[in-house]
Amino acid sequence: MIDPTPREMAAMNAAGPMAGEYIESLGKTDLTQFSVSEFLMLIQVIVTAYLDAKAQMDAGDTWDDIPF
Repeated sequence: MIDPTPREMAAMNAAGPMAGEYIESLGKTDLTQFSVSEFLMLIQVIVTAYLDAKAQMDAGDTWDDIPF
C-alpha cells in the first residue's frame, strides 16, 4: 500500500495485536520456521483484522464531512 490514509494506518495498527497473538500461539517468532499453512494463516489473521477494523470505522461514518 502506497501512502496509506490515516484510516488505513489505524486499521493496520488494529491488526498488529491480532498478528502478535497468533504468532505467540505458535510459540515461534522466526518466520523462516513457519510452515506454509502457519504463514498463510498469519496473512489471513492480518487481513481479517484489518478488514474488520475498516468495517467498524466505516460503520461509524456519518457522511457529515462529505462536501457535496
